[in-house]
Amino acid sequence: MKIFGLEPKVALLSHSNFGSSAAPSAAKVREALALLRQKAPTLEVEGEMHADAAISEEIRHRDFPNSRLKGAANLLVMPNLDAANIAANLLMTLGDGLAIGPMLLGGCLPAHIVTPSATVRGLVNMTAIAVYDAQLRAVSP
Repeated sequence: MKIFGLEPKVALLSHSNFGSSAAPSAAKVREALALLRQKAPTLEVEGEMHADAAISEEIRHRDFPNSRLKGAANLLVMPNLDAANIAANLLMTLGDGLAIGPMLLGGCLPAHIVTPSATVRGLVNMTAIAVYDAQLRAVSP
């Protein structure tokens, strides 16, 4: 998000909403939140939550009034590949904003993924991100 000049407002998404489920997948998201808060204490991040709570501050504060996330999230982190693929395709099809991605993070080398339905604008955007990423890696290996 900072690459695009935006302060990240991160929502960790789940079927569980602020501890409403003890399922292993919800626990995984809670563990991710604890790690993020430990490694990036100033990051505006909250979870685990439903997607509507991530987008709507009103819904979020009704269910979790002490949320650290203010306003709508601008970075949605999905709990697994299935959820991420489904959500990304829905957002790209239904949204009037600009979706960039998917991106695979956390590996030794970057992976910039272009789906078969990518538009010319999507290709240009992903190319710009790949070039920027390559420049960063060339400066600080």
